Amino acid sequence: MKKHPLEQWGSMVASKKGRFIALAFWVLLVVVLSFAWPQINSIESESGKNLPETEMSEQAAAIIKDQFPYDSGTPLLLVWHRENGLTTDDFLAIQKVYGELKAKPLNNQSLIPPYDEMPPQAFQAASSENGSTLVTPVFFEKDAATDALQESLDDLTKIMGTHNVQLDKDLTSDALHVRYSGPVGIATDAVSLFSQADVKLLIATVMLVLVLLILIYRSPLLAIIPLIVVGLAYGLISPTLGFFADQGWIEKDSQAVSIMTVLLFGAGTDYCLFLISKYREILLEVEDKAAAMKLAVKESGGAILMSALTVVIGLATLSLAHYGAFQRFAVPFSFGVLIMGIAALVVLPAILVIIGRAAFFPFTPRTEEMARSKGKKQNKPSHKISNKIGHFVTHKPWIVIALTVLLLGGLAAFVPRIQYTFDLLSSFPEDMPSREGFTLIEENFSPGELAPVQLVVDVNGADVNLQEQLSSLPYIDHVDDVQIGEKNDSIQLYEMTLNTNPYAKESLEHIPELKDETVKMLEDAGVKDASEHVWIGGETANQYDTMQVTARDESVIMPTMIALIALLLFVYLRSVTATVYLLATVVISYFGALGAGWIILHYFMGAEAIQGAIPLYAFVFLVALGEDYNIFMISEIWKKRKTKDHLSAVEEGVVHTGSVITSAGLILAGTFAVLATLPIQVLVQFGVVTAIGVLLDTFIVRPLLVPAITTVLGKYAFWPGALFKKDA
Repeated sequence: MKKHPLEQWGSMVASKKGRFIALAFWVLLVVVLSFAWPQINSIESESGKNLPETEMSEQAAAIIKDQFPYDSGTPLLLVWHRENGLTTDDFLAIQKVYGELKAKPLNNQSLIPPYDEMPPQAFQAASSENGSTLVTPVFFEKDAATDALQESLDDLTKIMGTHNVQLDKDLTSDALHVRYSGPVGIATDAVSLFSQADVKLLIATVMLVLVLLILIYRSPLLAIIPLIVVGLAYGLISPTLGFFADQGWIEKDSQAVSIMTVLLFGAGTDYCLFLISKYREILLEVEDKAAAMKLAVKESGGAILMSALTVVIGLATLSLAHYGAFQRFAVPFSFGVLIMGIAALVVLPAILVIIGRAAFFPFTPRTEEMARSKGKKQNKPSHKISNKIGHFVTHKPWIVIALTVLLLGGLAAFVPRIQYTFDLLSSFPEDMPSREGFTLIEENFSPGELAPVQLVVDVNGADVNLQEQLSSLPYIDHVDDVQIGEKNDSIQLYEMTLNTNPYAKESLEHIPELKDETVKMLEDAGVKDASEHVWIGGETANQYDTMQVTARDESVIMPTMIALIALLLFVYLRSVTATVYLLATVVISYFGALGAGWIILHYFMGAEAIQGAIPLYAFVFLVALGEDYNIFMISEIWKKRKTKDHLSAVEEGVVHTGSVITSAGLILAGTFAVLATLPIQVLVQFGVVTAIGVLLDTFIVRPLLVPAITTVLGKYAFWPGALFKKDA
């Protein structure tokens, strides 16, 4: 009789030679790649555009670059401040800084105003009414990478130091202070936060997983083994992703790499626990450790591979996004999980067989005969709680379904109340330089000066000046004089400041209003097809386009991911019914997590809104990872059904997967919860929502709702029943 492929693999990796060859090959590969290829964290972050060139704000930027070359560039706003009022010496110091920037430009510096040539009186006129604050720009090339911009700001900081300008001291101290704000300051602060978070995140995640594993298994060695496996997997993943980025095949995203670390430790430990749990169970029946591993790989390998493939395919759907940040997440996530799943079936079996039963010390699993010969107890795991849950679920399924659906549905009812924001600045700590700079601008000037709106119109030869009409709009604070295109005098540029935070949602909603109003103005002036001759650029328009593109991506990625996972489940389970209800339970769990996340973030943590990207990120992770647990448990029920009646198969499936999935869920939720300790609100929000979702899957969906539905459906749970002939 031909052996099952997984059984053949288990025999090979567990054999005396195979175990050492597998481990040595992996370690050698890690060493070679680490020397040959750069680590992903050593690669500079790319400037990486987030929006397609077809979006209005990108079209506006292209026209401005072509027609108004002296206006092109991404602004860094230098917010100068002295609490008791700027002095003549302060204005002279500012001029000296600009004189140095003119004589020796920073890398990627595209333009600076000639402030070094202006008399101090002109500066005083441009400062705030109370004389405490002045805002001056430095423009950088639009395509400059964020890491390169950070290097330029580091050089600028050195220049500031030579003129005794303070960047770190409290703003209330009697000195000339400066804060870097505007688009460049915000972008570099965001990267800085993520780079600072990397090491903290890694240490916190490793420590949390280690503590949880020790508490769960009470075996020091067993707690370390999954971490070693994840570490060896990361040793392969990091240089490979570094190579991909170095070759230009992918763009490195600091945020993606940070979250990938959490995902690897969470999901990777889960896959390890799936195999470890099955191995320990078989060691109670089989004396030979290699033979036990062969069976463990055979019985759990399919579920591990399916779980990993589900996550890989789910996360890979992010590549369908039009929004660049989503696309940049796809490869690191899916590739990382793929390698982690392979490591769980290559590295982990080899390590476990080499160490043998000692890996579980002091609770060493032994067969009855081994235990008797040593005069010890067999150390069988207790399933008292799982037995009670399994019995209750299979004997009161309708009560379980009603209560769990009521709970998840009640939480999901809060989803329509969620407020979303695309304001990256609001997710920064209050003492972050760019946010402090914005606060100074907001308190002393119009908040819209942080990021002016750029309105481009093609008047098609008409004699039109819209400055006065635009100034009359209720949400506009100020409109600069019209600028005429260098190559086409029909192209006009109006730079204007809003009277609200340019990153706030209410400001974003003004963008379509502004376009409609401008189109009407042009039509009244006799410009034909005016709607095709108006473009709006700047950060506010960029954020508006981001909101629209994100909505588009959600409408494409979510159903595509559901369809692909459904296909994968059907191929594995060969059951239409199971595929439908396994997916349905995870989706309702997602909405429950989103609602519960809003309750915690809004009502307990005081968040007025959550970042607009959270729903899609949470969906991709929760549906993919939640399906992992369903697959592992339903696989156990499928196997039990070969020899048991339906109710017994469901009950024993709950019992035998209860402890391992609970352990895995706690670890995965814990690793995502680590994100909530970081000073970045978008990661806090993502961590809270995802951790809640994992806990709902672990304690509500997997042990209660899914087995209850399986019980109620009876033999129809396996329809069309191609996998097994036996029916209940």
